[in-house]
Amino acid sequence: MTGVSLMLALVVPGALWVLTAWRGLVAARNAVDTTWSAIDVRLRQRHDLVGPLVAAVAAEVGHDDPALERATEARARAAAATTPFERADAERGVVAGIGAVALLAERHPDLGSTAAFVDLQARLAVIEDDIQAARRIYNADVRLYRGRRARFPKPLMRALGTFEDRPYFELDHTRERGALGLPLAHPA
Repeated sequence: MTGVSLMLALVVPGALWVLTAWRGLVAARNAVDTTWSAIDVRLRQRHDLVGPLVAAVAAEVGHDDPALERATEARARAAAATTPFERADAERGVVAGIGAVALLAERHPDLGSTAAFVDLQARLAVIEDDIQAARRIYNADVRLYRGRRARFPKPLMRALGTFEDRPYFELDHTRERGALGLPLAHPA
């Protein structure tokens, strides 16, 4: 009986550790996926404003400006991106496109006084703040997931499920906000 007791004393704690670690890994992966969905919603909201922003500026400056075309093309590339890795790169293009439109708008002072343009800028500022907050939460979840993934035995990970790497979603929002022509901090 002592041999069986000794074996149980070794196997049971190991099995409990594996079960607990696996559940933590699954929970961390699910948290990353959930917070990515929150970012995705906000990015789509920003994409939805690119068309009206381009239209508002085009009504004032004409439709043939390359900045307007770049913003529209960048939005289409970002919408077509499928992975967070691709999405981060594509979103930088959207930011650059919106920034180019904002610079174009600055050259036309009458545009800044139109209600539609001012409303679009305010809505973009709110969405940018939301993206930044969601990005911080997502990156914290990725950090936790990667830590748990690194500690979990690789052979067991392959046997128990799919746990691909998740990227950080990094955008330089301080520089990005300036490129968009938005204030660096959203007023409360």
